[in-house]
Amino acid sequence: MRVLVTGWPSFLHGEATAGDVLAMEAVRAALAGAGVECHLAWSPVFRPGGLDLDRADPAFYTHVVFACGPLHGPQIEELHRRYARCTRVAVGVSVIDPGDPAVTGFDAVLARDAPVEAPRRDLAALPAAPSVPVAGVVLAPGQAEYGDRRRHDRVEGELVEWLAGRECARLPLDTRLDPRDWRLFTTAAELESVLRRLDVVVTTRLHGLVLALKNGIPALAVDPVGGGAKVAAQARAWSWPAVVTVPTARTGERILDAAELDHWWAWCLSPEGAGRAPAHPADGALLGELMDVLGVR
Repeated sequence: MRVLVTGWPSFLHGEATAGDVLAMEAVRAALAGAGVECHLAWSPVFRPGGLDLDRADPAFYTHVVFACGPLHGPQIEELHRRYARCTRVAVGVSVIDPGDPAVTGFDAVLARDAPVEAPRRDLAALPAAPSVPVAGVVLAPGQAEYGDRRRHDRVEGELVEWLAGRECARLPLDTRLDPRDWRLFTTAAELESVLRRLDVVVTTRLHGLVLALKNGIPALAVDPVGGGAKVAAQARAWSWPAVVTVPTARTGERILDAAELDHWWAWCLSPEGAGRAPAHPADGALLGELMDVLGVR
C-alpha cells in the first residue's frame, strides 16, 4: 500500500489553512504509525520544492486520501480523474451536497459533517503543535518630518523579509486608536493587554519600544531614520541595548544587517533579554520639570 495524502493545500489554486495542514499531518501520522508508506502533496506555491500533484505519479500510488475541507468543485473532480485507478477516500470533510461529483467520486467518505449525520470532531485537533515565540510587530509610517533621512520603506521591506524567516507567530499591531475600526484598538489599555501576552516586540516605532518595555516585554527596535533619531534616543533613555540604526548615507545595498538582527532577536528571547525589560513606568522626570515650569509644586 502506498498512499498519497491530499487536501486543499495540495491544489495550485487551492488554499492552505492551518486546519487543513494539521488534518493532513494527522492522516500522515496515523498511516506512518501503522507502517504504511505515505506522501503528502503540497501546492508549489505553499511549499516550493515539496511533492506536488504534477510529480505525484498516479501509477505509483494505490490509495489517495483527501483530508479536511468541503468536498466540491472542479479541482477535486480533477483529482478523481487523475487518480482514477487508485482507491480514493475522503476523511474529516464537509459534505454539502451528497450528489456532487466531487463527493460521489470517492470510494468512501468519512465526513466530519454531512446531511443527516452526527458531526464528528475535526482532525486538526489531533497533532501536537510546538510552541513558538509570539512576536508583536509594530511599524512606523513614513514620518515625512525627517526629510531625506527617512529610510522607512527600505527598513520595513528588509525587516519584514528577515522576520518572515524566523520561526515565530507574527502579530501585526498598530498603536493608532480608532473606535470606528474593529481592527484597531479603542483604548491604550487594550493595546497594552495584548503586549503583555507577547514574547517579543519587533518595532520601528518609538511607542512600540516604550510600551513593550513598560510592560516587561523585550523589544528589538530598529530606528528607520538615517543616523538614528527618536527611536534610538528612547532606547538610550531606557538603557536598552537591542536597537539597530541605519546609515545616514543612501546606498544601493541592503541597509539592515541580518546577522545583527539575528543577534538581538536571540538576545531578546533569552533569559538575559527578558530579564532586562524593565516592567515599570518611566521615572516621571519630565512631569516633574513640567510642574516646576508651571509653578504648581
